[in-house]
Amino acid sequence: MLKLFDAIFHIIDYRFPIIENQGYLPPQFLPSDYLKFMSRYELLGGTVVSGSFQGFDTQYLISALSVLGKHYVGVINYNPHYTDLDIINLDKLGVKAIRFNVKRGTKDVIDLIEYASKRVFDLVNWHSEIYIDSKDIHSIKDKLLKIPRLAIDHLGLSKEGFNDVLSLVEKGAYVKASGFGRLDFDPVWAIKQILAINENACVFGSDLPSTRAQRPFLPSDIELINNNFDNSHSKKIFYENALKLYKINF
Repeated sequence: MLKLFDAIFHIIDYRFPIIENQGYLPPQFLPSDYLKFMSRYELLGGTVVSGSFQGFDTQYLISALSVLGKHYVGVINYNPHYTDLDIINLDKLGVKAIRFNVKRGTKDVIDLIEYASKRVFDLVNWHSEIYIDSKDIHSIKDKLLKIPRLAIDHLGLSKEGFNDVLSLVEKGAYVKASGFGRLDFDPVWAIKQILAINENACVFGSDLPSTRAQRPFLPSDIELINNNFDNSHSKKIFYENALKLYKINF
């Protein structure tokens, strides 16, 4: 059974607030749905990532983590109204990073990136994750370079601007090999370039339930990695790099 740490998936639980984003409301996807879908794999843990449709709500996340178990962690949308104590308490509950949705966010999100990233890193050693189209990286690259520890979602989405993704990898950024159905390029081509710079920089994510993706996650996405990388690199992509990023200890 293949070992995986799933570095990005979403839990959508309508017992908690769901916000329409650009006219979109996601389908419900509970921890039990996720575990059933991924039952063919040996899950070492994973990362529940807050979507734009969840705003600043963390109730759903705390509930999901209590069901999934101790090797699962959370990523939240940064709330500028959080006190230091709020952040410390969320860290104790399993939150390990903040996320900025630049692709579907506003200028306010961009303005917060540098300050918020440094704040949570200094306070609780959280890193920052960014959902951005790589062709838009250049315009805010100076801000991204100042983030203490950065992870980029979905391989940057676009071939245009991918060189900016690679330049961030050179400076220490992680990149999530996820959302293959969202990309306009070959993910194997992209992963090979990332590993050539830093073999510890790439982490796998299913992106389930693949909200708004042109093509949802399929088990063949995992096979694509298995068939194109040797065992040493596959282990790094599938779980070793993510365990270090999210500070998971067994």
